[in-house]
Amino acid sequence: MQKNVLDTDLTGKVAVVTGAGGVLCSDMAKVLARAGAKVALLNRTASKAQVYADEIAAEGGVAKAYPCNVVDAASCQAAAAQVLADFGPCDILVNGAGGNNPKATTDKEYYEDGDITAENVRSFFDLSPEAVTGVFDLNFLGTILPTQAFVPQMLGRSGCCILNISSMNAHIPLTKIPAYSGAKAAVSNLTEWLAVHFSRQGIRVNAIAPGFFAAGQNKQLLYNEDGTPTARTGKILAATPMGRFGDSAELEGALLFLVNDKAASFITGVTLPVDGGFSAYSGV
Repeated sequence: MQKNVLDTDLTGKVAVVTGAGGVLCSDMAKVLARAGAKVALLNRTASKAQVYADEIAAEGGVAKAYPCNVVDAASCQAAAAQVLADFGPCDILVNGAGGNNPKATTDKEYYEDGDITAENVRSFFDLSPEAVTGVFDLNFLGTILPTQAFVPQMLGRSGCCILNISSMNAHIPLTKIPAYSGAKAAVSNLTEWLAVHFSRQGIRVNAIAPGFFAAGQNKQLLYNEDGTPTARTGKILAATPMGRFGDSAELEGALLFLVNDKAASFITGVTLPVDGGFSAYSGV
């Protein structure tokens, strides 16, 4: 297999990645495998993760896909037990499962007179309570439950860590997506809480906050059906000092650094932005 950018050696480690059927998290699984880890790819639909497990195996790595619903405690516990039986105890947990729901999203950035009664506009007042709860459950509870399932395998062992996937909008909320922004803010806060809670056990807990990556669920917000960029894309790029979207490969360095127990041995409770400067730019 090809070497990774930091030459991080994870030989003998077991890495678990939730949401591994998606673009960004499947890439993370591949990166961990290239570093030598045995990788468990967890996804609600295991067949989606199996595609990437097969790709890892074709490269000479060790990987297996598992069904796991991250908002169901029993499902998480079952996946943890099976990974333990197949690979041994988990050393690295990447909580990557997450997402948004259109019914928890407003149509407009700003409220305008009459929106509250307009039939063709989803305003703040039309946000579905079930959808908002679902977004929080998927992102926040979907981080807690896998952590509860896999951390017992880390206790009493050295070199273990957790990496959560937050978002740059955890720090600066984006328009239209209040539930997702709030849920990711909760993930960043939870990262700090977990870092303190497990610090005496030697388990480091950090997070990555990706900026805008034109992949998966973001595409419908960034590009029209004909492939042309949306107005929102123009605003995003204007507010990103580097002037472009990120590539999934550009998460590789942050991932390998934070899971490297030598390079990041005294780093815990940190959320690292990988956003082309978006979170640092005031717009002026």
